[in-house]
Amino acid sequence: MQPDPIAILETLNIREPLIGLYDAPDPAVFAPLVEPRGARQCVFASFGAWREGKTLHITADKHGCGAPQLLGLQTRSREEMVAFLVDEEGLRASHELMGQWLDGGAAFAPRHGHVLIGPLKAAQYDYLRSVTFYVNADQVAVLVTGASYFSGPDDPPVTAPFSSGCGQLAAAIGDLDAPRAVIGATDQAMRHHLDPGLLAFTATKPMFELLCRWADDPGSSLHNNFLKRTIKARGGAV
Repeated sequence: MQPDPIAILETLNIREPLIGLYDAPDPAVFAPLVEPRGARQCVFASFGAWREGKTLHITADKHGCGAPQLLGLQTRSREEMVAFLVDEEGLRASHELMGQWLDGGAAFAPRHGHVLIGPLKAAQYDYLRSVTFYVNADQVAVLVTGASYFSGPDDPPVTAPFSSGCGQLAAAIGDLDAPRAVIGATDQAMRHHLDPGLLAFTATKPMFELLCRWADDPGSSLHNNFLKRTIKARGGAV
């Protein structure tokens, strides 16, 4: 059963819909659906559709630019990708370094033929792989605290990995069955699809459950006076 994040959303005044990444067998239950327009369309070009309650449907036949990270499909050779990321995008100092980064990362491997990204569907919770909060820096700060609430010092649960934006939805997290989260929306190519100042905080399903437990704990930082004073000082827009 999907836990209820309402305490987090209301306390932090999070206005953007929570966006789930699903690996599911039946796309019809996620309707209304949208599909990528063209082989190079960014996943986050659908951000406006998500706000309207629509879900992006990605398959091997219609995948946009998210194919390598979300489906494990290579639409360019390794050499072409390295050249693009270094010579055109300027993301690493050399082809060798970029190649090391590409070789060191694993793509998300869906179990079904459909990857769906859109507003949470409680009835499809079995197929949920990650949840993304689109938030400002103040809200990220509180979510990082919440994500760390049940963790020890030797197992930091939150990272900010270098990756494409779609990679930060799944592949860059690592083990999706562990309580992990990443601070994302740091991919320059996706930023123009988002409002200025908006960041992503993506949690695995186990971490999402822990965040909701943290929110329900009256002794947690979500309920302390310091946070309430901060919210009041910022006019309720933490």
